[in-house]
Amino acid sequence: MRLTLSRDTKLCMSLSGRPSNFGTRLHNHLYQALGLDYVYKAFTTTDLPAAIGGVRALGVRGCAVSMPFKEACIPLLDQLTPSAARLQSVNTIVNMDGRLVAYNTDYIAVAALLKSHGVPPGTPFVLRGSGGMGRAVAAALVDHGLGKGTLVARNAASGRAVADLHGLRWQPELPEKAPGAVLVNVTPLGMAGAPESETQAFPDALIAAAAWVFDVVALPSETPLVRAARRLGRPVITGEEVMVLQAVEQFALYTGVRPDAARVAEAAAFARAG
Repeated sequence: MRLTLSRDTKLCMSLSGRPSNFGTRLHNHLYQALGLDYVYKAFTTTDLPAAIGGVRALGVRGCAVSMPFKEACIPLLDQLTPSAARLQSVNTIVNMDGRLVAYNTDYIAVAALLKSHGVPPGTPFVLRGSGGMGRAVAAALVDHGLGKGTLVARNAASGRAVADLHGLRWQPELPEKAPGAVLVNVTPLGMAGAPESETQAFPDALIAAAAWVFDVVALPSETPLVRAARRLGRPVITGEEVMVLQAVEQFALYTGVRPDAARVAEAAAFARAG
């Protein structure tokens, strides 16, 4: 069904330092497939207060939030749901008749993937990165029941804060050994368009001894870390999986409709081809 834009069409959007087409294509494909009068557009901004003010003033129904705005947007919002309040990190804003309510669907996606991939509780982990996504991932890892956790972050203030919040050990550099651990990257290392786009977040020696490798970087789906893990025969969870699941949660919050697995797979394939 091909929809025509009108004054009644609801607008959803994203705010990111490096906008991509993936979410735009995924959401708009689902709107068309399900006959929903919505449209989705990606934006970046150098004036976050004005951008959030526009969400409120123009009646934008939903806004996805990516780096580097996940914490900076918090003072501009009206209500934090428990997931966003606990993590002090926002990736989803829903406009409830001018009241901006914040969620964190990253946590939901990561928790679901740990379960669906069968990562055993009690497995130790090394988490690299302490930004907004790092907070969500740390909480999901701990809540899944993983074992001893080490958080690696060069920023001592944010690294210690996230580590203390979740009972993890903080250190500024990667460990020399982490046998049988889940290695998780939540830094921009390997991200398309970033200065470190060809950088592998963990060295081969750590990967070869790991139980699982989890790269939250979604674009490209095959990051240097993911390629190395596949080459070394380690089980992998990709950032693209996170991006799709958290986007489906956002879609449901914005529209009240939850697409079935077949629709989601079709939309993800369409988004990936763009």
